[in-house]
Amino acid sequence: MMSSTGRKVLIAAILFSFIAGFGGGFWFSGSELNISTPIPIINKLINQNAGQPDTVDFGLFWEVWNALHKKYVNPDKLKTQEMLYGAIRGMVNSVGDPYTVFFEPVISKKFQEEIAGSFGGVGIEIGMRSGVVTVIAPIKGSPAYKAGMKAGDKILKVDNKSIADLSVEETVNLIRGNIGTKVVLTALQEGDSKTKDFELVRETIKIPAIDWKMLDGNVAYMQIFAFNQNVDSEFETASQEILKSDAKKLIIDLRNNPGGLLESAINLAGWFLDKDQVVTMEEFKDGSREVFKSKGNGALKIYPTVILINGGSASASEILSGALHDNKGTPMVGEKSFGKGSVQELENFENGSSLKVTIAKWLTPNGRSITDLGIEPNYEVKLPTDAKEGTLEFGTPGKDPQLDKALGLLK
Repeated sequence: MMSSTGRKVLIAAILFSFIAGFGGGFWFSGSELNISTPIPIINKLINQNAGQPDTVDFGLFWEVWNALHKKYVNPDKLKTQEMLYGAIRGMVNSVGDPYTVFFEPVISKKFQEEIAGSFGGVGIEIGMRSGVVTVIAPIKGSPAYKAGMKAGDKILKVDNKSIADLSVEETVNLIRGNIGTKVVLTALQEGDSKTKDFELVRETIKIPAIDWKMLDGNVAYMQIFAFNQNVDSEFETASQEILKSDAKKLIIDLRNNPGGLLESAINLAGWFLDKDQVVTMEEFKDGSREVFKSKGNGALKIYPTVILINGGSASASEILSGALHDNKGTPMVGEKSFGKGSVQELENFENGSSLKVTIAKWLTPNGRSITDLGIEPNYEVKLPTDAKEGTLEFGTPGKDPQLDKALGLLK
């Protein structure tokens, strides 16, 4: 995933160490990742005409630039480096895509370190929704999960500093830190009128992949927590156990699963579909498409199946649920998924800066766009926001209305 040839990865895009979302899938473009490269300092502008398109008149930019330097009352505050990066950020941000982001060298270096290694985090996948940094899903057992953070929480401050003007990646930079240190996230939860402070201690986040158990005597209930590097082997083990059990029906729980590897979503879909059925499509700006097809054994297609989704189901989760629904009519229960299905490419530049740019979007087999729209369940079941502590518990019949609905459908 870190070479110049790059492996396409739908990571929602998830960083399993922090967990922090930066959208869709992505791959690297440019030189090999080198996080030890020193970051240069810009003292003056050179190559002002390099790479300019023939049809762009940049005169206004330089008129403003020169007017600032000629007339601004505090000339010592006109820092060439910050002005240049600010101009580039403004250009990139004008696209209006929260997953297309310019990283100046310092942020770019930290971003790539996050991908390359393991860092202390709080265990949330975050993304941008309506201009607000929003929790896509807390990771089960993480500090954020234990503190009560939920999918849909709007993060407004980090350590009492407003993040209103920050990108997802800049927010990640504030939240990430040394293991054992504290960070306070100020968030507004659904149904609340006042914000709440969550004091979290950073730790190494371990991402579970699969868990399953039997319900009602013959219903195999499988939770898929993330599409990480362990999910393929764990899913195969669980599936073989289910095939040998007394299970007659199956529930796949993708709630609060922020996604992961595209390849794993395709592999898991192959357990439910015939070979060479369309799992998802990648659509580029010229309208061309790359089609990804199932290549598994279809061993689980014998079971009547229901899928559980919610607002924390993103990227690879949406691809798997969309593939089963479009190909087999597999019913989905719960709430609309997050809507995170775009592909980013990371373009590295010589001075250490980089551009993460959306180059394609994911479609379900029927051609429906996942990005922003999400996937609507066949049976909408909303969880109460004012439930008393202990009355709601995922995976426990009688305490999980969405699960109860799925069990009812299978009966």
